[in-house]
Amino acid sequence: MADTPYPMLRRRRRRGWRLPRLRRIHAVALGLLLVVAGLAAAYALRPPPRVDPAQALADARTAYRIGNYSAARNHALAALAAAPTSQPALLLLARAYVRLGDGVAAEGALSRARDLRAAPAALAGLQAQARFLQADYQGAIDGAAAAPADDGDALRARARATAMQGDAGAAVDLLTAWLAAHPDDAAAWSDLGRVRLDAGEVATATAAASRAARLAPGDPVPLALQAEIVRTRYGLTAALPWFEAALKRDAYYHPALIEYAATLGDAGRYADMLAATRQALAARPASPQALYLQAVLAARAGRLGLARDLLQRAGPGIGGLPGAALLGGALDHAAGRDELAIGTWRQLAADQPMNIVVRRLLGAALLRSGDVQGALDQLRPVAARADADAYTLTLVARAAEASGDRIAAAGFLDRAAGGARGGAAAFASDDSVAAALAEARADPDDPNYLLGAIRAQLTAGDVTSGIARARTLAAARPGAPAAQLALGDALAVAGRFAEAAPVYARAAGLAFDEPTLLRLVDAWGRAGRPRDAAAALSLYLQQNPQSLVARRILGHWQATNGEADAAIETLEGVRRTAGNRDAALLADLAIAYAAGDDGAVARRYARAAYALSPMNAGVCDAYAVALAANGDLAAARQLAVKAVALAPADATIAAHARAIMR
Repeated sequence: MADTPYPMLRRRRRRGWRLPRLRRIHAVALGLLLVVAGLAAAYALRPPPRVDPAQALADARTAYRIGNYSAARNHALAALAAAPTSQPALLLLARAYVRLGDGVAAEGALSRARDLRAAPAALAGLQAQARFLQADYQGAIDGAAAAPADDGDALRARARATAMQGDAGAAVDLLTAWLAAHPDDAAAWSDLGRVRLDAGEVATATAAASRAARLAPGDPVPLALQAEIVRTRYGLTAALPWFEAALKRDAYYHPALIEYAATLGDAGRYADMLAATRQALAARPASPQALYLQAVLAARAGRLGLARDLLQRAGPGIGGLPGAALLGGALDHAAGRDELAIGTWRQLAADQPMNIVVRRLLGAALLRSGDVQGALDQLRPVAARADADAYTLTLVARAAEASGDRIAAAGFLDRAAGGARGGAAAFASDDSVAAALAEARADPDDPNYLLGAIRAQLTAGDVTSGIARARTLAAARPGAPAAQLALGDALAVAGRFAEAAPVYARAAGLAFDEPTLLRLVDAWGRAGRPRDAAAALSLYLQQNPQSLVARRILGHWQATNGEADAAIETLEGVRRTAGNRDAALLADLAIAYAAGDDGAVARRYARAAYALSPMNAGVCDAYAVALAANGDLAAARQLAVKAVALAPADATIAAHARAIMR
């Protein structure tokens, strides 16, 4: 029997490698996928369609005419890509860049046109505009001088540059004379509105911007200007629809996007603000203004490293903005780089000598660095005010003690313990009345000198002459809020609050900002008209819902009126933002929690307020009320007696004391 191989050792036929068997449906799907991939590759690799330069230029002109300057720029660039030597496309591109506010790009387009031997007369006005947009004001004036007399671009550039050099009156005269001969020039009306707004003439700026918008209803430039005016006059919320209307004309109009983003941020709409800054960066890559606003957002979120990086990416040019200087100094101070912060804030304080916040920050940084006299120089004018806050008074006390003046230090510490006891007031004038009047007579067209003379007269106690001069200024400039405020302040110094309040109301109708709100609310309150004060506060909060100042006043009123739940909600929101170093805020919270039958929480807030300001009558009163609500009547009575002794004429404190003493 032949041997048979063992089954496990039999040879096996080797199979060749084969694709797995596909079902019919899978095969069809694979085929379709290959076809689609092939079509996509062919589409991607196809040569770009040929651009018709004439059609692209026509599209650019249409877009420019309807106010979509970003589209006009893009179409002009497309026309130049097809016809690089087209002078009409280059000139239109330069005009679009000018309307978009990009002076560097406009000058680049004009340089190319000059290389192509474009007529110098056709370039002079646009060249002046480009120089102005780059802050080369003298260059803009010189360039305008080389343009023909009927060149509106040159005239407008010269006027704007003249205003930026400090002569707004001459700029207005130039534009007014031009508009007398060219009444339908919407761009000139817009520039007139801008010059008047920058000069503080809000009413006439409103009229000019409205005229420009009527003449060019599709132009985002006058719409954006109107948005800024509405924001100044009425508030943040009212301005947003105007910015949105401008962006409907041109979604990538960079100047409107920047102002829109800033307004959204001030209104507390941070996600929308971030979206607007990103769109601004898409419109103008590496936009310094957009990067600065993103740095502000990062700082508000507590991401200081990111804020510092964004501010550095914005470049040195943004440092000229007061807000950027303030933020940059704060970031340096937080990182321990005090010398850098001091250098930044010192320049800002020199530019804005009446900015109390900057003085306080600079004084604290100087004291921390060991420059005691420098700190005193910055802080003493603030500490001399009757409404000086406890923090500033404490800083001055520490500086006085470091300089060896312990008596002055003790006085400032006593004031800090007692809290602010006077009303808000304007900075006193360092100039004599004679010197201030001489300056005003030397330049009668500049209202700033007249304001200085009024301040000097009020400081010297010549209230009657100050009021008379302020009335003259207010009558001469009825559309300038600063003139109305000067008259209101003069009347308030004289104690004539019933007369001052309507004047402040007129100022609020022109520029409703926080300083005007504080003056108006205080004047109505002192005039015995609390309903008018409440109406003014309510109107302001509708437009500026994130204002800590307005919410702080509202919370105080709610606590005083026994609206416990509303007061707690309002004041806790303020405390989360402002922190725990405001004794008056903590005292109001104590009153609110006591009224809400939460004596334990009221006591904690009152104790914290008392630690900050133990000689403040309001704080002592709040502590007494909180202790009584918590059941500690013996301690409450002691503090009630102290509060009455500190403020014997205060009816509210006396009423609380009587209730506790029962």
